[in-house]
Amino acid sequence: MEIKRTFDLLASLKQNVDKDDILCAKRNGEWVKFSVKEYSEQAKQFAYGLLAKGFKKGDKVATVSNNRPEWNFVDMGMSMIGVVHVPIYPTISEEEYKYILEHSDARMLIVSDVMLYRRLKPIADDTESIEEVFTFNDIKDVANWSEITALGEKERILRKEEFREIRDNISEDELVSIIYTSGTTGNPKGVMLSHKNFVSNMKDAIPRYPLSPSDKVLSFLPLCHVYERMINYLYQFNGCSIYYAENLGTIAQDMKDIKADAFVTVPRVMERIYDKLVSRGNDLSGIQKVIFFWAMKLGERYRTNGNNYPLYAAKLKIARKLVFSKWQKAFGGNLRFVVSGGAALQPRLSRLFFAAGMPLMEGYGLTETAPVIASNYIEENGNLMIGTVGTIFDSVEVRIDDDGEICAKGPNIMMGYYKDEKTTAEVIDKDGWFHTGDIGTLVKGKYLKITDRKKEMFKLSSGKYIAPQAIENLLKESDFIEQVIIVGESEKFAGALLAPNFEYLHMWAHDHKVHFRDNAELIKDEKVVAVFRKEVMRFNKMIGKHEEIKRFRVVHEAWTSASGELSPTLKLRRRVIYRKYADILREMYAYSENEENKGSIKFN
Repeated sequence: MEIKRTFDLLASLKQNVDKDDILCAKRNGEWVKFSVKEYSEQAKQFAYGLLAKGFKKGDKVATVSNNRPEWNFVDMGMSMIGVVHVPIYPTISEEEYKYILEHSDARMLIVSDVMLYRRLKPIADDTESIEEVFTFNDIKDVANWSEITALGEKERILRKEEFREIRDNISEDELVSIIYTSGTTGNPKGVMLSHKNFVSNMKDAIPRYPLSPSDKVLSFLPLCHVYERMINYLYQFNGCSIYYAENLGTIAQDMKDIKADAFVTVPRVMERIYDKLVSRGNDLSGIQKVIFFWAMKLGERYRTNGNNYPLYAAKLKIARKLVFSKWQKAFGGNLRFVVSGGAALQPRLSRLFFAAGMPLMEGYGLTETAPVIASNYIEENGNLMIGTVGTIFDSVEVRIDDDGEICAKGPNIMMGYYKDEKTTAEVIDKDGWFHTGDIGTLVKGKYLKITDRKKEMFKLSSGKYIAPQAIENLLKESDFIEQVIIVGESEKFAGALLAPNFEYLHMWAHDHKVHFRDNAELIKDEKVVAVFRKEVMRFNKMIGKHEEIKRFRVVHEAWTSASGELSPTLKLRRRVIYRKYADILREMYAYSENEENKGSIKFN
């Protein structure tokens, strides 16, 4: 059957892949599995229940939840009757929750657990549009979402005709979801996405990521994120068994448990996996340690599309047998590919995992493009180039403006920003081109390469431009550096704040007999400062003269989304970091406390 609307996936599943484990979640240490039939029934009952509660097409329901089968039940239930799903991150600030709940006009809020309920119930009570709050987990004396499905089951016969009439008349061009951007600056914007936006993007992804009903996939990126959500639909189109990880800390064990065939991720997760691999290698001794790091260095020199010299291929065969085969076992033994998106991926990581027999492909897109504009293929058939985000999706057009900005047009482009026609007009021009705000180029006329964010590029006082993301990504290749932010707009030189990889730094300190009470003391040690200076000097040789980092400071805190330096999608929140380290930035650029530079670094 032809799929035009997101909920058409349910009918397709029932027709083609009536399996018992389409959606799975671990509860009390055991995997709980839901069949296609149960999925379909729960979604319909939820839709009937909303109708019984007086919900109409265009009404909004907000969810704040971890990944779980129930998320899909309510998502599909809403979409079948034209109710708009507003999924929200579980890790944002109370100020952001308040803004989104008010701005979205949500009539109902569903949260996953008692912690979120306690946090959000007072905000919901103060939000005029919200009538009820439900939870997915069973909590004493708190309304549970199952009350809605029970009501739907009770009124099934009464609501059946109304349900069918609404469902059958929903157009692919109608609004299905409002996803609020993570807001690295200012208030989040509500991105309005239609059925066509999601479905067209899903269809374009099908030939790039070969999946089948026999595959098991692990899902751990938040389903409220547009990338995981579209991929979640792709999994369902292919009839894969979707297993939702308990949390980020259980990914490795969950992957082993289910013997995952594929997963999608963000670069930060792959960087942490790489760090753990390096840590395990350091725990080895003698010839085993030598072989381990020989294999890693070999892997980082991998070239795709058969461009490796014959001797390399022979060496790689040995490396796969002695080292990389153990990595595959650690991932469960069946991993065929990984797709990374959301931010720039270090090319060496992609090369390393390709060499290990677990292709790591990069893609690119935005919430506003539902989300993918371009991605690499898994096959090394001329449609893959490491260091780029791959080729443009079939139904999408891309042009590069004179200033280098990437513009896109196609059925995946958002309907606009909710209640914000002015900002919508600023990013979608009269000819329908969406201006991404990213700077890029087409390598060999077909491979899209992202060089930076237009708004994040800055100019030194000399007039030379700095593209910070490219330099930041390069510096993160150091084993010592976990996060970095490049600064210096309107200054004489570029500087950097470095957040160490403390796990690696602690091991290094132990080996070099550096004693410390805490991280604040550790980063001030002369030996530690010297090693970071050496790393910065090493990477300065790889970039242009005007891009060289003349001064840097090491900070003693880790940057996380919980502490505010990273967005929920793990992107740098530059303004937050500027404010947090205002004193360090003043000192680095020799400003007094009452001064502020003339550029973009706002110290307050």
